[in-house]
Amino acid sequence: MNIRTDAPFAIKAMMELEQFINQTSIPRSLKELIKIRASQINGCAYCIDLHSKDAFKYGEKLQRIVVLSAWREAKYLFTEEEQVVLSITEEITLIHQNGLSELTLRRANQFFNDKQIAEIVMAVITINCWNRIAISSHLIME
Repeated sequence: MNIRTDAPFAIKAMMELEQFINQTSIPRSLKELIKIRASQINGCAYCIDLHSKDAFKYGEKLQRIVVLSAWREAKYLFTEEEQVVLSITEEITLIHQNGLSELTLRRANQFFNDKQIAEIVMAVITINCWNRIAISSHLIME
């Protein structure tokens, strides 16, 4: 199966969603942290590789990329704002556990307005979709 050629309209829709995410007010660094963390949880090597390279290219420190999966133990490397975004990312990615909690939403409201929170949520949902596409279609690192 080649998802790009076998479902071109679906990929086109995903690309439009990605365009929306790229135009949001979320800082690029946060978008990359979202993409890497969700991809780590989902076990998507293709996306971890791709977005780690992008994050590094856009100025993210290697140390933060390396410890991202253990960010709760390395809070000193991440701002409170980033920690809230990582919590949102984990709670949505692991939605089968409890979903996005009221506590996390209240914490997010300290740093972001409702529009920004919606953009963060959509960024998390989008990378989760990409992870599922990559894993299901057996994309490999090139």
